[in-house]
Amino acid sequence: MRWLERRGRTGAGMANHLYYGDNLDVLRESIRDESVDLIYLDPPFNSNATYNILFRAPSGEASQAQIEAFEDTWHWNDAAERAFDDVMQSGNAQAADMLRALRSFLRDNDVMAYITHISVRMLELHRVLKPTGSIYLHCDPMAGHYLKVMMDAVFGVVGFRNEISWKRTTAHNDARHRFGDVADKIFFYTKSDNYNFRMQYGPYDEEYIRSKYYHKDEKGRAYRLSDLRSPHRGPISCTTIRATSLTRTAGRSRWKGWLSLID
Repeated sequence: MRWLERRGRTGAGMANHLYYGDNLDVLRESIRDESVDLIYLDPPFNSNATYNILFRAPSGEASQAQIEAFEDTWHWNDAAERAFDDVMQSGNAQAADMLRALRSFLRDNDVMAYITHISVRMLELHRVLKPTGSIYLHCDPMAGHYLKVMMDAVFGVVGFRNEISWKRTTAHNDARHRFGDVADKIFFYTKSDNYNFRMQYGPYDEEYIRSKYYHKDEKGRAYRLSDLRSPHRGPISCTTIRATSLTRTAGRSRWKGWLSLID
């Protein structure tokens, strides 16, 4: 930690460094405002894992103090209360109101401690993220819905871009009295509308092209037939759709097909 104290929050020497210690301390002491392009966080919760390997001193010996501090993060105690107070005094009224409402509902327990510790870090992550930056929060179904409303409070509802479902395993035998627990969530938010996003492209598999794009136009170009649903939420008045005819089958009306799209 001596290196962190010497450099301070000037940002000098930030590139290509791995920080050892509590990420909240590192964010507050060493990362300058609006200096980060991309954030990904995957906070563990109730995983029953042993983290001794993660928390080793430079000598290779396990750092018991770090291990105990990490384990205490998931229980409501004085540290959780301090984190809660930090959010209340942060100046972000929406985050404070939302966290206060969650505490009123959940009470003081392990889940609330987890949400509180993540929330105080969200505020710092919002501070260090560039206006063009993006943040991805990976979480499991245990508390993901609570974390999402905190992300809405910190980054704004308009900052929400995607909820990504990550299938982390195939089906297993926990699906006896419910659906299988096989997926996690990744929430994608941005700090502004002017964010960097580079679409990734790749070639289609030849078998996929043959099975889906088997129609040809007058120039020999392949195409497929699909529905006309818009990816946008809400009505979009850019075209008018007319049906060829209306037929009846067993007393019920149905559309026979589409004639054209008219501007």
